[in-house]
Amino acid sequence: MVPSHQSRLFSSPSHNQSPLKNHFTWLILSLLFTLFYSTLGLQKAFSSEYVVQDDAREYVFWMQRFLDSELFPQDLIANYFQSITPLGYATLYKVIAAWGMSPLLFSKILPVFLSIIITIYSFQLSIKIFPIPLAGFLSTLLLNQSLWFKYDVISGTPRAFIYPLFLAFIYYLLQRSWVYIAFIMLIAGLFYPLLLFIILGTLCWRLGSNYRQNYRLLGFFLMLGCLILLPYALSTSEFAPVVTYTQAKLMPEHWTEGRHPFFDSNALKFWLFGQHSGIFPPLMPPIIWLGLLLPWMRQKPSQFPLLAAIKPETKILYQLLIVSLFLFLAAHIFFLKLFFPTRYTIHTFRIIMSLSGGIVLTVLLDNFTRFFAREMRRRGKLHRFSILGIVGICLIFVLFVSPHLFKYFPKTDYRRGENPELYKFLQQQPKDSLIATLADEADNLPTFTQRPILVGREYALPFHLGYYSQIRQRVIDLINATYHPNLTVVQDFIQKYQVKFWLLESGNFQPEYLQQKSWLKSFNPAYGEAIKGLEKGEQSALAKVAEKCTVFTSGRFRLIGTACIHSSQEKSSR
Repeated sequence: MVPSHQSRLFSSPSHNQSPLKNHFTWLILSLLFTLFYSTLGLQKAFSSEYVVQDDAREYVFWMQRFLDSELFPQDLIANYFQSITPLGYATLYKVIAAWGMSPLLFSKILPVFLSIIITIYSFQLSIKIFPIPLAGFLSTLLLNQSLWFKYDVISGTPRAFIYPLFLAFIYYLLQRSWVYIAFIMLIAGLFYPLLLFIILGTLCWRLGSNYRQNYRLLGFFLMLGCLILLPYALSTSEFAPVVTYTQAKLMPEHWTEGRHPFFDSNALKFWLFGQHSGIFPPLMPPIIWLGLLLPWMRQKPSQFPLLAAIKPETKILYQLLIVSLFLFLAAHIFFLKLFFPTRYTIHTFRIIMSLSGGIVLTVLLDNFTRFFAREMRRRGKLHRFSILGIVGICLIFVLFVSPHLFKYFPKTDYRRGENPELYKFLQQQPKDSLIATLADEADNLPTFTQRPILVGREYALPFHLGYYSQIRQRVIDLINATYHPNLTVVQDFIQKYQVKFWLLESGNFQPEYLQQKSWLKSFNPAYGEAIKGLEKGEQSALAKVAEKCTVFTSGRFRLIGTACIHSSQEKSSR
């Protein structure tokens, strides 16, 4: 006879009640863990007045225009990121701003609500394919932990919507709720259009397997998908064209130490583990990889009797895997037309592995309970409870404690501004005050000061040549002007870009300063010439006038007023 505790843990749902009602306690427990992880994230988000998520610095900073339309006037960087932001995502933030909430504040709160939706659909989906309540909890726990090892959802950016939308799609696909699927496709097109390719691929597989019966339905979804994607296909951008494969291979920005590395001279690393090109995603926590055992376990039903409860719907996991791999290869072939290949594997693999990992863990626990029940009949109480205690402690440690042993869990990638006095000073300057600097602090300035910058590593995305060619020229000109011995070059630079302030950092005129900024190595020959000049001991014209033209100092930073530089009569020979 199976012990009562085993019956409760490993029982299937009743056929006359909904999974949500049957397993409300397990769902609540899953939601509690979700809120716990979200709270850890919120603590970091509100740890200081000046905190922003790394990717939000790209997608959210320009949305401050929703509160003040005069911000970032005719700013290249703000205009570019506004142009690549999906319409639905931008509209959501605009509506929130109309209600008086700051877009930056909303980007910190939004992940909490998305995490709740993810948890509900993940739990429901797990129950749908393996109707064991414990499996639903474990699958959802693994998914939430895996998401908090990465910063997709916490970013509050368009890709934060992938998981709630995709999980909802899979669930309604298994439910054959076609109206909901059509609605999800519309939302995906507005928030993260790349998701539509995975959705359409999955629908083609599922409905195409019985084409004669489903051809009308399949035709409808294909037509709907084309209509949703049509505006993106026909739209023209002032920042076009998109870089081609041949062009990208010649750009150091797409190689190791570049701004957005894709290519690698090591073919094995490129195809298997490349951040944007590899097929194996770095999924955490380690226990999630137990999901790989599911196909093997299903071949041994006598050894794992609980797998008899698995539903035919579980084949959706294999279908998603094949569709993802197909799109992964297609993205390699049509470089950047479908964006980067890993966008089609990392998210689906995380969902597949968490669902299958939860099933595997549940089955292994069931086998252990059966073993323990046999031991109860054979051995004494002391031995029995020793085994149970050891296993229980190990299980609690692996499932609940071990993720927190990683110093970057939960991984939020929040960036904390360390120069509040500088931010406040710049906030008081005219709204069109353009700031030039090679310091990493440039990445924070548009967000924390609401003032435009000339360039910044975070904003130097080498995807659209109409944009990046301007950014590249700006970086080259900035390097030349910063380290050139002739003041006329500096003055011409200020006049060309209408720079109002120049931010210098301690060590700015030491060769080590430039050598530490690996992303600048892409901008040769200007970068190399600047290094050589500094190593020879040449003093730049900017360094000579820096002290007398300083308008503000804060810590290791010195803010230079360019009006002073421009009016200087000091000349140096070219």
